[in-house]
Amino acid sequence: MTEIKLKAENYYEIVRQKLVAGPIAAAKHEKIYELMKVLWNEETIKLLSHFPNAGQEISVNELIEKSGLERKEVKKILKKAVEKRTIAKVGAKNYTLHTLLPGVFEAYFISRKDTEENLKKAAKIYRFMIKNANEFERNQDFQLFSPVLPLESTEKLIKIDESVDVKSQVLPYEIVEEMINKNEYFSVTPCQCRLVAEISGEPCEVASPDMGCLQVGPSAQAIVSMGFGRPLTKEEAIEYLKNTEKAGLVHNTEIESSEHSFICNCCPCHCGVISGRKKFQFNIQKSSNYKPQNNPEICVRCKVCIKKCPMEAVSYQEADDKIVIDLDLCIGCGICAANCKKNAMLMEKVSNEIPEKEHKFGDKTFLEMLRELLI
Repeated sequence: MTEIKLKAENYYEIVRQKLVAGPIAAAKHEKIYELMKVLWNEETIKLLSHFPNAGQEISVNELIEKSGLERKEVKKILKKAVEKRTIAKVGAKNYTLHTLLPGVFEAYFISRKDTEENLKKAAKIYRFMIKNANEFERNQDFQLFSPVLPLESTEKLIKIDESVDVKSQVLPYEIVEEMINKNEYFSVTPCQCRLVAEISGEPCEVASPDMGCLQVGPSAQAIVSMGFGRPLTKEEAIEYLKNTEKAGLVHNTEIESSEHSFICNCCPCHCGVISGRKKFQFNIQKSSNYKPQNNPEICVRCKVCIKKCPMEAVSYQEADDKIVIDLDLCIGCGICAANCKKNAMLMEKVSNEIPEKEHKFGDKTFLEMLRELLI
């Protein structure tokens, strides 16, 4: 069958099947097709049908040969798609598709280069996808984020071995403070999950989109240079993180033992990662190596820990007058301990699981996907 005889729907289906990277794929669902039609018009989707799978590159010359279009036309179509961050330009001449969520979702709403009408349409579809994640085929064991402990967490750790300093029990990738100490350049971008909810008329009651993601080091510099983020001093970054902790937001980042470049500050109601685990028991949100313990002798039963817990894992047992922690629900984020003024809630290291140095989806890490789409 020649390209001319194919209907537009066929092109969208061809591209849908290519939006796959490792365990991440685009389900065969009406909302996926709706979203693709917002992101890519018929002219664009025809050209994208010649792309290889997400994360794999194709050159302009290859696209000219495969599509039969003039160079000027091919470059014009590609330029528009790259500007909207719905595809990525890699180097001087190559281009690549990326998965819809995560991937295009973050870059599209960080940049917000599309029309207001399209941004609103896409936001409503993405919000539906997050709220109804169980309707979309997915790898149940796929993991994306793991929490890092809040600021000043070393002061709220239970000492397991008296001969070992408590700080030495904490590995660099387990604590947010390490990211602050090792860097001098910081930036912040709005939370895309809360942003699409706000655009969709379902604003978060825990925090605004402005209390979003923190970038550090070269990633922060790149985000600011592109005009997508607001720069912060080290002091401002520390204050910013403290405010997110007071709000009950979880510091989430890539499941990697290498140095982290960003932190998502996640709420339980709108975050696709936390809500995916809480609502549908997806493993996309990994637990940390820590679990909280409550000291009933110090605890004043103020119940702040109950209000702040994103997983509803903390409760008050009236019969015994004590705080109870459901460790099966707990993700070990440390927000309960961070908000306990009496230090009655402390974190204990219960495992020593070391993640792989780089956590890849197909051939790319989550950060590599974002860098290609944004920079």
